[in-house]
Amino acid sequence: MDREPTLVELGIFSVMWSEHCSYKSSRVHLRRLPTTGERIIVPPGENAGIVDIGDGWCAAFKIESHNHPSFIEPFQGAATGVGGILRDVFTMGARPIASMNSLRFGSLDHPKHGRRNRSLLAGVVGGIAHYGNAFGVATVGGEVAFDDAYSLNPLVNAFALGLVRQDQIFFGKATGVGNPILYVGAKTGRDGIHGATMASAEFDDAALAKRPTVQVGDPFLEKLLLEACLEAMRSGSVAGIQDMGAAGLTSSSCEMAARAGTGIEIDLSLVPQREQGMTAYEMLLSESQERMLIVAHQGREREVIDIFRKWDLDAVVIGRVREGQNMRVIHEAETVADIPVSALTDEAPLYERPMGRPKSKDQSPKTKAQSTESKDQSTKHQVQNHNQPLLKLLASPNLASKQFVYRQYDHMVRTNTAVLPGADAAVVRIKETRRALAMSLDGNGRYCAANPREGAKLIVAEAARNVVCVGARPLAITNCLNFASPERPEVMWSFSEVIDGMAEACRAFNTPVVSGNVSFYNETEGRGILPTPVIGMIGLLEDVRRVVQPGFKQDADTIALLGITGDDISISEYAATIEGLSTEAMIAGGMVPKINLQTEVAVQTICLEAAEAGLLRSAHDCSDGGLAVALAECCFSSLNREAIGATISLPE
Repeated sequence: MDREPTLVELGIFSVMWSEHCSYKSSRVHLRRLPTTGERIIVPPGENAGIVDIGDGWCAAFKIESHNHPSFIEPFQGAATGVGGILRDVFTMGARPIASMNSLRFGSLDHPKHGRRNRSLLAGVVGGIAHYGNAFGVATVGGEVAFDDAYSLNPLVNAFALGLVRQDQIFFGKATGVGNPILYVGAKTGRDGIHGATMASAEFDDAALAKRPTVQVGDPFLEKLLLEACLEAMRSGSVAGIQDMGAAGLTSSSCEMAARAGTGIEIDLSLVPQREQGMTAYEMLLSESQERMLIVAHQGREREVIDIFRKWDLDAVVIGRVREGQNMRVIHEAETVADIPVSALTDEAPLYERPMGRPKSKDQSPKTKAQSTESKDQSTKHQVQNHNQPLLKLLASPNLASKQFVYRQYDHMVRTNTAVLPGADAAVVRIKETRRALAMSLDGNGRYCAANPREGAKLIVAEAARNVVCVGARPLAITNCLNFASPERPEVMWSFSEVIDGMAEACRAFNTPVVSGNVSFYNETEGRGILPTPVIGMIGLLEDVRRVVQPGFKQDADTIALLGITGDDISISEYAATIEGLSTEAMIAGGMVPKINLQTEVAVQTICLEAAEAGLLRSAHDCSDGGLAVALAECCFSSLNREAIGATISLPE
């Protein structure tokens, strides 16, 4: 710039160079993920990834975190997380048809944090239900897990999926010099200012004082915004569109200009405001919800304005696409910012942070036999009645039914849902075709803390297995990578290992990564979460009538176990619930289950081919709780008909 930046420019740099917006610590590693494939239409880099699902239809989907806002204000933090991910999807021109969520909290009966954890759970679930139900999107699945490692930092990851015709996809690009830039949607307020910066730092004992940085959502207004945006797109008057998420107007304008290689000029005096006396700094950094930035074709801005006014929404021309590659901001006839777009985006800092194995990993790792022998032997001597351990497992918070959560969500709105929450994966039909989409969210912090590379493989494999168990062929993934502070070498080592494990598994299953999110600084007072990548897998069913569900259907049916069963219990729900081991003890002394990706692919292929041939009445994956819990869940899932039990014989 060859000059001292103004205060407004410093604010712009602070948010655009934040970890949340720039990915400065993770970009160097994310490049190793596979992102191409024959079905990939839009790879990472846009608001959502898009894959081809046949007959001219595409699926747009993505997962994002809203961990930091949900810690400070659980209801609005979770609600606006849902709103943000829905906007990412319909910004691409897709109508959202399904959402899911992956939630992690501390133990509800923790002696110190139990009350706070229960409050967080109630607030987060309430916020998700409030926004999704009012907006009108089916919340069809997800996961809820509990571990003391999340007592000070809950994880709230929101996933959304929408459908779009391949010839109706839109991009967040400010193309066409001279094209008008329109601000549409809700008015700008002071909520969420520096929200991106807040999400790029760890918390301390003053964290709750940051409540003003949490946005406030209006799901009914977002529903109007959805309909207005889709109508404007269909009219042919829209050249590009971008939602105002993290860093608000600053990020949306910068990103649109950067993708198109153009300049952009906006006049903040024209921005609709709901509060008086807002400064240029506040307007640029506000993260008020339900807002979009649209680039219209020159001469057609009136069409866009009329459409949004029909839906009772603001639509105002606030600037133009300009030559050059600078972002110029005017307020009250004064230029308050004039910055090269590349300085805020492509030339943002890129860190190769130091990495180091945790000290516990430097010791010679135990063999599986060594790490499990003592536990196995003690268990064999202690367990006299096998019924009691099973009942205790089924009652544990991580394995018990999550109906108390998902019954608060509307999972049937728009009548597309073919498989309801509680199955291995949710299934949503694609109307006008016989096809359906399956989707699953999976994560396991314990595995990735003990062995991040192998843990990541296991999570991708489980996500694929869940999709296969309902009869769908895995297509692609989105990921949400939740980690502690990247300033600690052991965290960056875990992150790098997770990336490599995920990349290897994605190549094995032919499921490229099409979108995702990185959430660092999930720690409070120096205590971080477990490394917790969450995988969102989607799969395609060619015929929804072939869908498979977990419940046993009929007496005398044969129960078969596919795959090899090992003695993998040193890091498990069994070790935690029955043996009473803490997470720290399991991570220090145990080993994750071993996975052979070739064998896993073969097992899944057999299951999928049997499902497609109509040979299966039911299928269920063996994961948390092992075979015993999987069998019990299959019995429970039959209760809508007649209760069906199971008699099995195990080899010696």
